[in-house]
Amino acid sequence: MEKQSSRPIWTGAISFGLVTIPVKLYTAVREKRLHFRSLHDQDKVPLKQKLICPADGKEVHAEHIVKGFEIEKDRYVVIRDEELEAAAPKATKAIEIQDFVDLEEIDPMFFDRPYYVAPKPEGAKPYKLLLEAMEKSGKVGIAKVVMFRKEYLCALRPLDGALCLETMHFDDEVVPAENVAALEVHAKVDDRELKMATHLIDSLTTKFDAGRYRDEYREKVMELIERKAAGEEIVNRPEAEPRETRGGRDLVAALEASLANARAASKGNGSANGHNGHAAARVPRRGRATHAPASHAAHGTTRRRKSA
Repeated sequence: MEKQSSRPIWTGAISFGLVTIPVKLYTAVREKRLHFRSLHDQDKVPLKQKLICPADGKEVHAEHIVKGFEIEKDRYVVIRDEELEAAAPKATKAIEIQDFVDLEEIDPMFFDRPYYVAPKPEGAKPYKLLLEAMEKSGKVGIAKVVMFRKEYLCALRPLDGALCLETMHFDDEVVPAENVAALEVHAKVDDRELKMATHLIDSLTTKFDAGRYRDEYREKVMELIERKAAGEEIVNRPEAEPRETRGGRDLVAALEASLANARAASKGNGSANGHNGHAAARVPRRGRATHAPASHAAHGTTRRRKSA
């Protein structure tokens, strides 16, 4: 793959103990989202949005707009920009490692967005030293960093021969499962159903390869856009909705049919790829990481967070 010449989004230094390593952060994920503009249907010109006060129906200009925080229904506290400035975290330009932990101890739910960490020329040796020491110890650094006027909790870890920084959610931002009433499931599963479901999981088990999965909706929409831009007339045909699987006999029948399909696929592909009931995964495009990526980590047992 061709090297990308992107600009760093942040420059600063990693610090742990008395060691300081000058570094730069580079974007590790480029989200491909679909963005649409609101157009006037008659002349196809983009529409402009106005801010209207619902009390008098008049347009409000920028000089009369203030920030308000809703403390209860329809009751707001006004916060001035200078007050936010005074409360803003001090921009230290440092990734301050506070602790080293095992990656398996961090629930993937805490991870947010990854960035590549590259050394400045003068930080090459201590960067390499930290990288190799973390690879050897198998540890992840937990740190705090201030970027874009906001303080982040983050994890610094080795990945493919480099350091990767992943911003994290704070503990009070993650909702414990026991706090969600809808997750209280009162249903019984018999031994036969459990055994069939386990066999089905085994037959579909493979090694993770991110390249096998695509955003099919975005691809279909982009294809639609290209066809319409070329002047093609589009005719949509409704697709049949999948039938819901219910409990009892319907569930057992669905499991039996799924296992039969998996076995048929195994017979058709097994001799060619030697894989257990599933098509062989393609060889990953990148080298194997020292640790599985946090957002993709698949541990045998996921360590759950405790309720605060």
